[in-house]
Amino acid sequence: MTDDPYNITSNWHGPNVCAYNGVFCAPALDSCHVQTVAGIDLNHANISGTLHKKLGLLTDLSLFHINTNRFCGSFPSTLKNWHLLHELDVSNNHFYGSFPKVFLSLPHLKYIDLRYNHLEGSIPSELFDLHLDAIFLNNNKFTCMIPESIGNSPVSAVVLAHNNFHGCLPSSISKMSKTLNELILEDTGLKGCLPHEIGELTQLNVLDISHNKLSGSLPTTMGKMKNLKQLNVAFNNFYGEIPESICSLPELENFTYSFNFFDDVPHKCLELKGADNRFNCIPKMTVQKSSSVCSFFNDYYPKTCDRA
Repeated sequence: MTDDPYNITSNWHGPNVCAYNGVFCAPALDSCHVQTVAGIDLNHANISGTLHKKLGLLTDLSLFHINTNRFCGSFPSTLKNWHLLHELDVSNNHFYGSFPKVFLSLPHLKYIDLRYNHLEGSIPSELFDLHLDAIFLNNNKFTCMIPESIGNSPVSAVVLAHNNFHGCLPSSISKMSKTLNELILEDTGLKGCLPHEIGELTQLNVLDISHNKLSGSLPTTMGKMKNLKQLNVAFNNFYGEIPESICSLPELENFTYSFNFFDDVPHKCLELKGADNRFNCIPKMTVQKSSSVCSFFNDYYPKTCDRA
């Protein structure tokens, strides 16, 4: 550590490690009479520094939280020894380099949060083969297609927003139908059509695919997403009629479809209190795109979806 402005680690001296600020101990699994370091929580400490390779000696660690600090560099390979780790939160720091594959070898990991760093390159397909409950990778610099293996993941939440992906949303997403509650893909560079298989996500509560390059019409299969509460498809190139079945979803509270090219909206959609339909091409509605912009789109924009 090179800077500790709040003096969080001021008592980090002497042999009584379990009394250190931010360090939590518990009986060792192989000897209940021995106290071992089971957790580190230095969230919001604004500490700067790097992760030392000797952290790998904490083989009984189950929780490692250092979000909102100024740690930088990469992740040492010795962290592969964290065989008991359940929760990893290193978000809002200055880590860089490729996806830290060392975390793919942790057998008990359930929660991984790498948000707000400077990680880049591809997301390994193996990530979605792990038995995780939540994946947070948003606000990095990943540049790749979303792996087809995403459908293998048993997670309840996936947040990939604000990265530089390309290509389409894989149709394999439908295989997450039994567990997925939250899917946030805002500003990820996605293009093409939404796969019809997305309607199989019947446990989904929140879907945000706004600020992308998606096109085509919204699949009618989305009318099967009975648990959907928040739906945001704004700032895309969707067009045509919005399926009435979407606006009839029993739990839907907010539906934002502004800044698209929809030209027909069922009355049921207009009745939704939490709907935002601005800047589309809907006749007789206020605050819409100009007729010239809508005409240009209809005349020149290709009405087929690029699935590549």
